[in-house]
Amino acid sequence: MLAMSLPHSHHLHHLHSMLHILDIIIIALFLLASLAIGMWYSRRAGKNTDEYFLAGRNLPWWLAGTAMVATTFAADTPLAVTELVSTKGIAGNWLWWNMLAGSVLTVFFFAKLWRRAHITTDVEFIEIRYSGKPAAFLRGFKAVYLGVFMNCIIMGWVNVALVEILTHIFGVERGILPMVLLAMAVVAFYSTLSGSWGAVVTDFIQFIIAMSGCIILAIVVLKAPQIGGIDGLMQKLPREVFSFFPRLSAEHTAAVGVFTLGFASFIAHIVVQWWASWYPGSEPGGGGYIAQRMMSAKDERHSVLAALWFSIAHYAVRPWPWILVALASMVLYPDLPLTAPAGAALATKKTGFVLVMRDHLPSGLLGLLMASFLAAYMSTIATHLNWGSSYLINDFYRRFIARDRTDRHYVFASRITTAILAILSSLLIFVIQSISSAWLFIIECGAGIGLVLILRWYWWRINAWSEISAMIAPFFSYVFSHFVLGWEFPSTFFFIVTSTTITWIAVTFLTAPVTRAVLESFFLRVHPDGPGWKPFASLLSGKPTRKLSGYFLDWCMSIVMVYSALFSVGKILFKDYLTGTALAMLAIVLFMLIGWRLKKKVNLYRKFNNH
Repeated sequence: MLAMSLPHSHHLHHLHSMLHILDIIIIALFLLASLAIGMWYSRRAGKNTDEYFLAGRNLPWWLAGTAMVATTFAADTPLAVTELVSTKGIAGNWLWWNMLAGSVLTVFFFAKLWRRAHITTDVEFIEIRYSGKPAAFLRGFKAVYLGVFMNCIIMGWVNVALVEILTHIFGVERGILPMVLLAMAVVAFYSTLSGSWGAVVTDFIQFIIAMSGCIILAIVVLKAPQIGGIDGLMQKLPREVFSFFPRLSAEHTAAVGVFTLGFASFIAHIVVQWWASWYPGSEPGGGGYIAQRMMSAKDERHSVLAALWFSIAHYAVRPWPWILVALASMVLYPDLPLTAPAGAALATKKTGFVLVMRDHLPSGLLGLLMASFLAAYMSTIATHLNWGSSYLINDFYRRFIARDRTDRHYVFASRITTAILAILSSLLIFVIQSISSAWLFIIECGAGIGLVLILRWYWWRINAWSEISAMIAPFFSYVFSHFVLGWEFPSTFFFIVTSTTITWIAVTFLTAPVTRAVLESFFLRVHPDGPGWKPFASLLSGKPTRKLSGYFLDWCMSIVMVYSALFSVGKILFKDYLTGTALAMLAIVLFMLIGWRLKKKVNLYRKFNNH
């Protein structure tokens, strides 16, 4: 148990002594602005559940896409990057950079389909795609499992991360909890009132604040005498720390700043993980709050552009300020341990980011950085509250308990549910240590389901039992590979993915297909392309169609474009101007080509929508 108590008077005095009046004003203005936005959108969100959960399906691409980026920018994200860079060098970021392929896959293969489905949640998709009692069971189960269990663990984890951040900023351990609960109360209040509208608009503002704060921090710390700018940073750290790519080796080395992958680990992380594993915010085929934002877009074009902007901003725009601060922390705090004893509030490598804030920012800028961390925290929590509530109301309460009530009733129920989720996730602050191992277990047990989540859109033979078996099989494979065979990653990962895939394919052909009526209805509603729906092609009635080869070309070009943009910024920052400029030119050319191809597709989108 992570025991916490209310602050004593000397703790409160210490908190106050750390903050200048200017810092306090900046933080207070930020919180008041968030509340004001919630109040402003409360009446609009209260009209109906479409307004409350999907912002009336009227979001422009830049707002929907930025909201996606803001949600994935949690309070602990810079800390996670700092730990990766401090232990594995810049190349350590490939542990999340590898997910780009899946993110871009969503842009071209799934974004328009999510918008066409015209549903409220990705869980509702289950009963427009599958049929019978298995579909109803799967929808209800996933609504509760994802909306309550997984969602509250994620928010509890983010809450504890904020506790840790504030603890290291102020140097006290027991006086932080009320501050975190206050931040949760603020975000719960405006989320309850304003629903998706409040979450999206505050996400946009909070992302600007959060990124501005991180950029300012990077500039300030690089100018510190102990660092001496980029040149000083490169002189003070080993050369291999600045490598953008991991080494491939038959043997793993634990040397700091050297990210070494065996061939099997390279295949697992870079080649397989992005399509095989379920991970919140990076679901294969889209899903969760990513799907919610795509379904909130004005039309298919805006849905596609929102997903593309998310991929660019998430991977190419955000990381470098975090990476620069992480590198500076390696110089400033070279002796930080990797981990701290359980229950101890000791600084570790990942908290090097927070120590840089605390020790190198003057009054005013410290308040801005604290506001930026609160912005990152609140944008994540607001979206998760609205997203979780949408599952519980739309896919459980409305589907199984109260089917024919008024929109006013469902909006009221949504607000109550949002408040309950906020309370539950806040309570997890006290028990998060006992849940952390379960969280890691759940992540690994998501391996193998990804292919079902992708193919259910493009192959008519997938049914509810396919998805159910793909959810259950990894748990048994995990236990068998870890505790019976005694294997470790990556062997366990390959075993789980392989056994799960064999299981769901076998179950698919051993169970009855989805009824013809449901398949025809889904096909006419969503109009998926490709050979997987060939038996239903006669139903097209002149609606536009397209071969999947065009999607694959767009997908490949976009992967190269985003990686080129990502590495061009890094090369220019570290004064390899020739390579950086060449990569930037490649990214620009590919961006223009992709934009031209997307513009050609606009007429197809409009033609389909007119049908």
